[in-house]
Amino acid sequence: MSQVLSQYAIAPVVSCCFWHRGLSDVYLVKTEKRPYILRVSHHHWRSAADIYFELNLLDFFRQQGLPVAHPLQTTDNQIAVTIDAPEGQRYAALFVYADGEVPLGDLDVAQSRQLGEILAKLHCASLSFQTPFRRDDLCEEYLFDRSFETISPFLQHRPRDLDYLNEAIAHSKSCLQALPKTEPYWVVCWGDPHSGNAHFTPDGGVTLFDFDQCGYGWRAFDLAKFLHIALRTGISRGIRNGFLEGYQSVSPLAEKEVEMLQPLTQAAHFWSWAIALTNAAFHNYSRLDDSYFTQRLEQLKLLRSHDWQLF
Repeated sequence: MSQVLSQYAIAPVVSCCFWHRGLSDVYLVKTEKRPYILRVSHHHWRSAADIYFELNLLDFFRQQGLPVAHPLQTTDNQIAVTIDAPEGQRYAALFVYADGEVPLGDLDVAQSRQLGEILAKLHCASLSFQTPFRRDDLCEEYLFDRSFETISPFLQHRPRDLDYLNEAIAHSKSCLQALPKTEPYWVVCWGDPHSGNAHFTPDGGVTLFDFDQCGYGWRAFDLAKFLHIALRTGISRGIRNGFLEGYQSVSPLAEKEVEMLQPLTQAAHFWSWAIALTNAAFHNYSRLDDSYFTQRLEQLKLLRSHDWQLF
C-alpha cells in the first residue's frame, strides 16, 4: 500500500492495518497526525464509472457542508488511484476518518431521528448533483430482475420456492408502477443507511460513510433499506419511527411513497440478498447451504405479511 499512500500529501505513515473485508477491502491508516481510511475496490464488484460516481458524489456533499466521510485528492489532483492487480484493475481511495463511534447497542431514538434528518438533507442536495460518470439506477430492473438472475440458479432444485420468489418479485414490481421517476421522488440514494455506517460523537456530531451502493433511485427506497436492516436486526419500532419522523421533518413524503415502503423493503431484501450471494461466491461459498436460502425465504414471507412492521 506504500505506493498508493505515497501519492497523498499526508503526514508520515505509522501503520496500515487491514481492517475489514466487505464489498471492498478497508485499511486503517495511522499517521503521525491523524488516522485515515483506505478503501480498495474488488475487481468483481463495481466498474470504474460506479466508483467515480460515488467519489464525486461524496466530494459534492462535502462542498455542501454535509457530514460525510469524503475522499481526499492525490498530489496530482486525482480522487482515486488505479491499481493493476492480477485479476484486473482495482481502485483505491483515501478517506478522512469519521470521528466518533458506531452507537453501542445500536441507535437510540434521538440518534435515529438525527440520521433520518441527515438522509433527507442528502436527498435534497443531490437534486443539484452533476457528474459525467453514470452508474446503474436503483430501478426495477436493477433491484428485481438482476437480483432474480443472481438468486434463481441456487433454487433450481427447489421449484416451489423458485416460483414463490418469482411471484413475490412480480407483485412488488407491479406495486411500484405507482411511483414516478421524477423529482422529488427520484434522487441520488445512499443505498445503505443504517447505524453501522455512521459514527456518532458524545457531543451529538455524526458522520456518514460507506456509499458503495449509491445510485439514482426512489428516495423512499433509502427509507425502506433502513427498515429492512432494522427489521432483520431487531431494532424496535420506536427507533424505526424516529428515523422516519426525522426524515419527514426535513422532507415530507407523499402518501403514495409511504404506501410503497413495504414493496420497497422487499426490493431491499432481494437486492441485498443478491449482493450477499455474489460476495459469498468469491469469498465464502461454504455458507450458501439450504438453510441459508430457507432463512432468506422466511424473512421474505414476513416482509410480505400484513403485520410486516410488527416483527
